[in-house]
Amino acid sequence: MLTSALLFAGVGALVKAASANLPTEVVVFFRNAAGMAFLLPWLMIRQRGLSLKTRCPHLHLLRAASGLGAMYCFFIALKLLRLADAMLLCYTLPIFIPIIEWLWLKEPVSGQTKAAVIVGFIGIALVLKPGFGLFQAAGLVGLASGLLAALAIVGIRRMTATEPVVRVVFYFTLFGCVVSAIPLAWAWQSPQGPMLWLLCAMGVLAIMAQMCLTKGYSLAPAGQVGPFNYGNVVFAAIIGWIFWGESLDGLTLAVAVLTCSAGIIATYRSETHIKP
Repeated sequence: MLTSALLFAGVGALVKAASANLPTEVVVFFRNAAGMAFLLPWLMIRQRGLSLKTRCPHLHLLRAASGLGAMYCFFIALKLLRLADAMLLCYTLPIFIPIIEWLWLKEPVSGQTKAAVIVGFIGIALVLKPGFGLFQAAGLVGLASGLLAALAIVGIRRMTATEPVVRVVFYFTLFGCVVSAIPLAWAWQSPQGPMLWLLCAMGVLAIMAQMCLTKGYSLAPAGQVGPFNYGNVVFAAIIGWIFWGESLDGLTLAVAVLTCSAGIIATYRSETHIKP
């Protein structure tokens, strides 16, 4: 899972770099298209016997739609916010997971989990800095990426009892390619020179990270896997400092620790509630 954390941080950095020169719609499409271009040959060579027939198309659709929505929100946040802040808002997903479980699966929520969720939301409010233009659009969009990503994760955990990892990733990538191609009708801008290679690298790293993440959630309970997700924030802070000179103030660092701790506790306490 540390591998997926490093890969996702790298993807975030590449997205931020590409978004400075290209519309978000183009960046999202290339993330999915490059991922599919990498995935298809791998499927043909390594997964020849894989059947794409599924018994839960509705879960694939839900996972794909929520995952793509999270991607759009995340990419917009990366364009407008510091890399580490965007990563932190996206990875508030463990705080949302118990809420989704309760609403969707009707699972009980322990008192400790409720406390962790409340603490997590306090941390989120401080990240958005209420006294300084608070709930500005960029921050809320980043937060929406965390909510949608949480919905996607619950969907993954529901499916992995019967669905192989590769099938889950394939349907998500296929859906992403088709749907993200639609906005190109009005937002297309041709990437030039090195930017094209950057977009291709982004797509390949993203599909590798997605495979690692999905495999991790299929092998271990969320409580064991989820904490490693926060490695993204650490790696993103380092990358943001090196390439963009982004520094984190003391309040942001304290809030990051608060929010990450709440997310880890919430994930750990809720890991047994997701049923296949």
